[in-house]
Amino acid sequence: MPTWCRKHQLQNSLIYHVYNRGNNKNFIFNEPGDFRHFKDLLRSYAFDFSTRIYHWVIMSSHYHLLLEITDPEKLSKLMAGINLSYTYYHHKKYGSAGFLWQGRFKTQPVQKEKYLCACGRYIERNPVRAGIVTTPAEYEFSSARFYCLGETDGITTESPEFRQFGNDIAARKQAYVNFLRDFDQEAEKRFTGTGPVGDKEFTQKLIINNGRFIPRRRGRHSKYFLHKRLCGR
Repeated sequence: MPTWCRKHQLQNSLIYHVYNRGNNKNFIFNEPGDFRHFKDLLRSYAFDFSTRIYHWVIMSSHYHLLLEITDPEKLSKLMAGINLSYTYYHHKKYGSAGFLWQGRFKTQPVQKEKYLCACGRYIERNPVRAGIVTTPAEYEFSSARFYCLGETDGITTESPEFRQFGNDIAARKQAYVNFLRDFDQEAEKRFTGTGPVGDKEFTQKLIINNGRFIPRRRGRHSKYFLHKRLCGR
């Protein structure tokens, strides 16, 4: 791929909070093997679609991801692949049939500089809000253990905002643990919708394409179509 193609893709990457739940709020992850299989799917599809997953949690009835995808127009293909692959796995293992998920997955663009950490905290506090654990790092199937304990999980890419929590790794971990405790319940409600989370300048750079927010491109002129041809899009 030509260098200018790669630069163009990086400039148009976007961070999304992505989530979905089981149909009728049913449990769809029933035992540790189910959680691990979904993790494997996340790892595989994230690699195939040049996607970084900064924060995530898998609950019994739903999941949340905070990811940055190089080509936002491919987000639907990425998530459709993950959801369909898990549906096939679930039907085969449990003899289930029909719709596994509660409609299409939900997405909201998130401004990196202002809200990436706050959205990550909302995601990693899910098991605490559900009363499953008392601290996020106690829960096995989330990115909290990566940031609080330094455990690698094969999925999490360190958030570009994580280094703000300290100059050395020990201080950083402890500061992040404290950050997870210090939350604003009202402020976290912004992550329960589907609209963009960011300032006016951020939202003005977005357009809706096929029902999803993507970065606004400046002037789709001949160079854009040449880009599509060279980059195989």
